[in-house]
Amino acid sequence: MIFTINILVLIITPSQEVCEELACLPYDVMNSEEAAQMAAGKPRSLLHVTRAEIDCPAGTDIHSETVYNKSVENFNMFQEKGWLVQDEDAKFYIYAQTMDGRTQYGIVGCAACEDYMNGIIKKHELTRPDKEEDRMKHVRVNNANIEPVFFAYPDNSELDAIVKKYTANAPEYDFVAELDGFGHTFWIIDEEKDIARITELFEEMPSLYIADGHHRSAAAALVGAEKAKQNPNHRGDEEYNFFMAVCFPANQLTIIDYNRVVKDLNGLTEEEFLSKVATNFTVEEKGTDIYKPTGLHNFSLYLDGKWYSLTAKPGTYNDNDPIGVLDVTISSNLILDEVLGIKDLRSDKRIDFVGGIRGLGELKRRVDSGEMKVALALYPVTMKQLMDIADTGNIMPPKTTWFEPKLRSGLVIHKLV
Repeated sequence: MIFTINILVLIITPSQEVCEELACLPYDVMNSEEAAQMAAGKPRSLLHVTRAEIDCPAGTDIHSETVYNKSVENFNMFQEKGWLVQDEDAKFYIYAQTMDGRTQYGIVGCAACEDYMNGIIKKHELTRPDKEEDRMKHVRVNNANIEPVFFAYPDNSELDAIVKKYTANAPEYDFVAELDGFGHTFWIIDEEKDIARITELFEEMPSLYIADGHHRSAAAALVGAEKAKQNPNHRGDEEYNFFMAVCFPANQLTIIDYNRVVKDLNGLTEEEFLSKVATNFTVEEKGTDIYKPTGLHNFSLYLDGKWYSLTAKPGTYNDNDPIGVLDVTISSNLILDEVLGIKDLRSDKRIDFVGGIRGLGELKRRVDSGEMKVALALYPVTMKQLMDIADTGNIMPPKTTWFEPKLRSGLVIHKLV
């Protein structure tokens, strides 16, 4: 497994002041209108690069050449103004995120495109070709990995000790994002012996796991392969052979729930719907107070102002099947498909997905508003389940995992030249 400081052309924000304004959420957790609101009054927000349509005429197609060209223009301007500066030496970095009093510490470096292509970097989700192509264009035109990918690695006490050594010192940057109150802290690893040892420790790992950023990973690796093919003097150590990632120990990461809301009951009355659900689940009415799933195979259902507990009956799932044991599989097969007639979670317009960061109150709100008819809350997947699935070459059903906090883009950028 290659994880390296082969990032001699890595650029960073020059100061705490710039960093706080420049850092932004990933491109794919917002729409154009939300991006424009987040960047309002912030000329140094990286959203001017990652969501450049906000600087184009209203109604501009977000996949048009106009938007990609504006992204390049803004990226170049950020460097010309000194908002992004070239680091002088190749280094690893530590990026810590704090949410609700819990901190996770990631190591920033570069992963090898070849490791992605060969399956050493393991994925747990399918990617959509249209989203891959969008990010590939973004990488191509800017000739850079503008946003990092979020990786997990198997727990390693020696890496923990190295990280602890540096985080005992004053950080380069330390700020709390005004949008969500999450803390973001950044240190530089600059001692040669530590850099060498980190590289060795990652080389010894059989795999890394994509936690968040499947499309960014695919895009980076595919562009890297393109550039290798186009270069008659390709050596294998050029910058385009690597893409930027932040690697966290798996034991520090928490996956939160990713819930479902559906527009109708597939022609059923509420009584008929609950009766059909009761074929495979033990159904208990819980009243009007929000009910949260208590464990694996227990679900929360909200319908007509009432919350219900659903517990999958024995025999409806297979604990020895890494996919079949997932609550997202059980609910997709036995409720969404069998009862509500939703066959394809990716394309059916009757269903929407709500990240658990919004709370179960958001499910109630969307049903009570009349926009949706029924909501289903799931117990979150564990990191062990994710890694087991990736290790066995399986793919999770769509919209299974939601990681928080999200990596902020803009703290580090990796140029491909």
